[in-house]
Amino acid sequence: MITTADAPSTDTVTAALRRAAARLQALQEADGHWKGDYGGPLFLLPGLLIAYELLQAPLSGYQRERMVTYLDCAQRSDGGFGLHIEDRSTMLGTTLNYVALRLLGLDPDDRRCASARAWLHSHGGAESVPTWGKVWLAVLGVYEWEGIPPLLPELWLLPARLPFHPSNLWCHTRAVFLPMTYLYGRRARGPQTALTRALRTELYLKPYDSIDWPACADRVHALDLYSPRSPLLGRANALMRRYERSHSRRVRRRALSYVMDHIQHEDESTSYLDIGPVSKAFHMVCAWFDDPKGPAVQRHLERSADYLWDGRDGMKMQGYNGSQFWDLAFTLQAYLEDPQLAEDPGVAASTQRAYGWLNENQVMHDVPDCERYFRNRTKGCFPFSTAEQAWPVTDCTAEGIKVVLKLEGRVPAPFARERLEAAIDVLLFEQNEDGGWSEYERARGPRWLERLNAAEVFGDIMIGYSHPECTSACLQGLSAFRERHAAYRTKEVDRAIASGLDYLRDVQRDDGSWYGEWGICFTYATWFGIEGLLLSRTPADVLRIRRAAEFLIQRQRADGGWGESYLSCVEKRWVEHERSQPVQTAWALLGLLAVQEHFAARLEGGQAAALAMAIDRAVTNLCASQTDDGWPFDMVYGVFNRNCMINYDNYRYYFPMWALARHARLARRTRAT
Repeated sequence: MITTADAPSTDTVTAALRRAAARLQALQEADGHWKGDYGGPLFLLPGLLIAYELLQAPLSGYQRERMVTYLDCAQRSDGGFGLHIEDRSTMLGTTLNYVALRLLGLDPDDRRCASARAWLHSHGGAESVPTWGKVWLAVLGVYEWEGIPPLLPELWLLPARLPFHPSNLWCHTRAVFLPMTYLYGRRARGPQTALTRALRTELYLKPYDSIDWPACADRVHALDLYSPRSPLLGRANALMRRYERSHSRRVRRRALSYVMDHIQHEDESTSYLDIGPVSKAFHMVCAWFDDPKGPAVQRHLERSADYLWDGRDGMKMQGYNGSQFWDLAFTLQAYLEDPQLAEDPGVAASTQRAYGWLNENQVMHDVPDCERYFRNRTKGCFPFSTAEQAWPVTDCTAEGIKVVLKLEGRVPAPFARERLEAAIDVLLFEQNEDGGWSEYERARGPRWLERLNAAEVFGDIMIGYSHPECTSACLQGLSAFRERHAAYRTKEVDRAIASGLDYLRDVQRDDGSWYGEWGICFTYATWFGIEGLLLSRTPADVLRIRRAAEFLIQRQRADGGWGESYLSCVEKRWVEHERSQPVQTAWALLGLLAVQEHFAARLEGGQAAALAMAIDRAVTNLCASQTDDGWPFDMVYGVFNRNCMINYDNYRYYFPMWALARHARLARRTRAT
């Protein structure tokens, strides 16, 4: 139990900051950015391996060995695999990773294969795998296309003004749906091999030829069913099945040509990286079925390595082609939080290298023919990974704006004002009607489209929903720009900030928290919520910020830290983790320090004392838990689509440092006064 007598000394905090900064400097790449593990979802690597099998692309012995190591680490004690590395076993995870183990050369009697197959058989076999798994198995030739819900390429030929046109879907959803419709429309199937014939016997309880495949189309195992199919989706599928039985071959050919054109545009406009790993692997397969010897196949293979990460637990496929810009933007803000830290020679040199990379990775062009290919403007945005990949991300753009403005007096060639204005243009364009921001694009379709969610394992994937953390970041970016350049689009910036604050007020929960949609969970979003509402000084918002601080203080653990399970995201309620987590402790501490800095004078005596005690205990916890390699890592910290967790390994280096830097700055200011 930590008490007020255990308040951290200045020397202790300073030493922790120096160690943290030195570790980040050692990890920095020569070109200025930071690499990191962005893995966690367990349905990614199997898709890539199926693509490699179809393309007959070689894997080195080292790659095979390290991939097996990763799957060995990810396998649950019951033999199955989850949707992500912390999940309980699911049909999608177990089916795809059993196939992955076999594609990597393991014998069916290998202990890992045998235990995974035992799990599959004890849960009814792979007939009830969710739709994404069905498609991958069908492409490999170990599932029949008749057992898959209709994925019509003709939907892309419908008028784009229809609300259910695929162009109105959330960008990742339409990016995965696009190649799946091509594969479905072609009934694409790889050649039969000894391995696929063996898999046909290993994945199912019945003989393959005796399975009633049409009856499997709507069958999804209960363990996987996070978003059950709605009656509306059932009626839509029935109509599409009727069409499929008598579709026009001429229209099908036109639809397939249209879809392939859009696939090729995405490939070329992202340098064959694509928006994410699932569409990347599907695009590889589509390119191969379209032209096995075409240059696109080779280009895809050349860029596959961008998605692979060889980590402490083996080689995996990441959830993106890296988190380079995201990590860099937060690291720089952690460096710059405390002027004394920022002026350290090593930190200053690291900052200059990072700025060089940042300067090269603002996207300065729009995608060619963007309207034709359902893309929004990209000129001026900052990406999640690299400018080469070029997909715009709102909160990355906002964090980039904040960093650029903070660096103006510290770098020899600050950004031209026109570049900042282009970034502001992106944020203003992408704001949703509810006042919030999604991560990529503003919502294009109505909310009822969620009733057509056919992914089963994810929630809220059909449109670009607003998120509290994205909204807070955008508000902070707009506000920082307004302070420096008030004359640019003044009324629009003011309106955007006002409506964004309204959104944050609307989605704050009664207990003072915000639900996190990209981090785990309430700890993460409540920090962002506090930082966003700090832009408003109305009495009502002071009360909201107090409630948010009380929410965090009430959940501080006896050791001074915070620990929140990923199940908070799934169940949408606070679920305690069994241990305190340094990253979540840093998030909570950043939020509480922001309250202390801006609102301490408005707190009553008891509230101010409770806040100060919580802060001291959290700082002590972070100082005590630091190791030679940053802070301990024993859980994932990110989430997407409610139900799938993803890892940000670099979080454990810069978020605790950022929190300690903020504490050091405020403590120094307090001593000075």
